[in-house]
Amino acid sequence: MDDKERVKSQILKLEEKYRDSGQDLSSYLDGLLYQRYLTYWDYIHLDTLLSLQVPRTHFPDEEIFIMYHQITELYFKLILHEQKQLVDDKSQNLDFFVEKLRRINSYYTALISSFSIMIKGMEKEQFLQYRMALLPASGFQSAQFRMIEIYSTPLQNLVHESQRNDFSEANSIEELYENIYWKKGATDISTGEKTLTLKQFEYRYTPRLVRTAKQLLNNTIYHKYLALPPEAKQNKELVKALKTMDLNANVNWPLMHMGSAHRYLGKDSGDLEATGGTNWKEYLPPSFQKVVFFPEIYTKEELNNWGKQWVDHIYNPNKINT
Repeated sequence: MDDKERVKSQILKLEEKYRDSGQDLSSYLDGLLYQRYLTYWDYIHLDTLLSLQVPRTHFPDEEIFIMYHQITELYFKLILHEQKQLVDDKSQNLDFFVEKLRRINSYYTALISSFSIMIKGMEKEQFLQYRMALLPASGFQSAQFRMIEIYSTPLQNLVHESQRNDFSEANSIEELYENIYWKKGATDISTGEKTLTLKQFEYRYTPRLVRTAKQLLNNTIYHKYLALPPEAKQNKELVKALKTMDLNANVNWPLMHMGSAHRYLGKDSGDLEATGGTNWKEYLPPSFQKVVFFPEIYTKEELNNWGKQWVDHIYNPNKINT
């Protein structure tokens, strides 16, 4: 087929496409005639993207801090993009399931491996000064990370470990959400009251998170796994991908934050508070929270030892396996 015949064939296909939707092809061709050529910078809104870093102080490293958190949120959005497709899928196709998990884990791997930017990429003296201009804002307030958790597993698996046995799917979404593990990490260390950081977050995001949890009732990624046929549930590639996701989200990612917190907030004379007053020493260690998205795929011993890697990580940071 020569070029003219190929163009004629394409025009006929376009006519059929637009006719089926009640549209006029010639009008769209007029639009194409006057349309500007697309550029890379316009397509990704590059100028806007590069203008979104607005430091609140004069310290140069604050811009690194902003950019890294923005990059993190974009990776969270990529993870959610895959999770939404996974829970919306009705086919329960094993290959599709594994591929989505593979993508999610690739995003986590990029996040975890890049966290050295936060641990070693800023001057401690600068950080300890400009952080005070950020109060009460905190990475704790990442709604996307909370959404990732809610898409992954039912809320009873996110209840604080000390209360988890007191709750089940029989409890309301509101009851489960009120006892979610991370709320205990956002209490004032001296008074036990909710910090302003948590109050701000609850006011802004509680309705959205509760609504999402209700929409995902019996349809989280964990539920999708439980609904698979027995032989599919035992698929080694699937189980490995689920375990990797669990470890990335609930062990390796918090461990990176532990390393950063110890570098910037740990002191011989006593630890500093995180921005917003969150109790990072109680909130970040995986072995304290024991958040597990997919508990059925682990042995009792594995669950009992969950998150114990944090001790090795604090004393031997290079031992963490991402």
